[in-house]
Amino acid sequence: MGRAPVNGKRSPPPPPPPGRCHFWLPNKRRHCANSSLPSSQYCGNHLPESASGAGRRVPCPVDPSHTVLEENLEAHVGKCPLKKQVAALTAQPYYSRGINSGAGEPGCGVTSAEKRAAVYRLTEEEFRSLLGKIRSVHAAASAAIRESYLITGACDKWMSGQVDRMVPYQEKHVVQQASIVGNMETFGLLRKGSDEVVDGKNAAVSAQAVVEFGAGRGYLTQVLVDCYGITNVFLVERRSYKLKADRSLRQNEDVTLERLRIDIEDLKLHGIEALRGLQYLAIGKHLCGPATDMTMMCCLPERYDQTEENSKHSLQGLALATCCHHLCQWKHYTNKSFLLGLGITEEEFHAMTWFSSWAVDGDHSYPDSPVEVEDTSSEVRELEKLDQDTIGIERIIRSIPAGERASLGSMCKDIIDTGRLLWLGQKGLVADLVSYVPSKISPENRLLIAKCTS
Repeated sequence: MGRAPVNGKRSPPPPPPPGRCHFWLPNKRRHCANSSLPSSQYCGNHLPESASGAGRRVPCPVDPSHTVLEENLEAHVGKCPLKKQVAALTAQPYYSRGINSGAGEPGCGVTSAEKRAAVYRLTEEEFRSLLGKIRSVHAAASAAIRESYLITGACDKWMSGQVDRMVPYQEKHVVQQASIVGNMETFGLLRKGSDEVVDGKNAAVSAQAVVEFGAGRGYLTQVLVDCYGITNVFLVERRSYKLKADRSLRQNEDVTLERLRIDIEDLKLHGIEALRGLQYLAIGKHLCGPATDMTMMCCLPERYDQTEENSKHSLQGLALATCCHHLCQWKHYTNKSFLLGLGITEEEFHAMTWFSSWAVDGDHSYPDSPVEVEDTSSEVRELEKLDQDTIGIERIIRSIPAGERASLGSMCKDIIDTGRLLWLGQKGLVADLVSYVPSKISPENRLLIAKCTS
């Protein structure tokens, strides 16, 4: 929990542990974990330009997650350790830059700070009008989200903790994984667990393969393998993780595993040779923001060249847990026509995505919020510079009770996910949107589930 405000202002962040960098990471709510330089309070990555005695640091074009001095950029690009890795990826037949980015160009979109700034540029009348529009659109067009917390008998092994002791076991995550696959079984994507073997295969399997998007460590797939006998596994994840399920999966002689370290935005399923000709299920437990839209476009493509008969694969259905709606981007969103038909503009969509965080955390910033996070010093200085209209917006937001803010945030999530649900229907799938676990287990509890009818 955050510290209570003093005289209306939140106290500054606590000092870092001795020897640690003093740079505050607001998104992680902690200081940088690196050691500080002997002559500074900061590490080399966060050393202020004025103190470094060197020039400006810029993102590396090979991997923007790290920076380099601008004068050293040309030399660094030639020897960046990730250059070979990037070159190897782009040479793969399943790589196609930005193929799932929608109508927008690949790359970064509108940041949360930019969304916030746009909201604060509204007049008080425009802001109140936008909140009213969200309420009316939600009442008129939002899909009803039913409770569907389902744990089937097939997952008894996991629910009782009877798994490999080397597999990290956290009940909170296991319950979510079990309910996702329970909903898949009930929806007809998986057959009920059985020990029966037909033609050398487990009779519980209704698809030949599973592709997990945003797989992380891959434990949702591990549940499917252990409880439903899936044997062809493809894990899609752009980051590298420790303690992955891969070790356990590879020990299973019946399982064929391929991990693809690639951004979903650039993945062309048509190019995965081992997937060709297979019927598959697409799953995802943590598809942040636009990753949900990109996954849907990846599985239901309009631009693939499928002239070769043996290159075709068949989507049987999908189960995607949506989350982090505040990261959604207009340029990637699958169903812009749905929103435009309701009179929601691109700017209003980005405002809605910013409001959506209220459903999860009360907006991180107000005295009666369930979770408070301290303002950084830069944010405090920014607030001091606010003009009168912006102060008015701040005052309105602060005046909205936390429960009402949470309700507005949920409405925004509902509208965004309703568009996705309708898009799947337009593609010929039978689809549903459910709440797959109680909010006390996880407030990010929405599941898009769909199956192909042909």
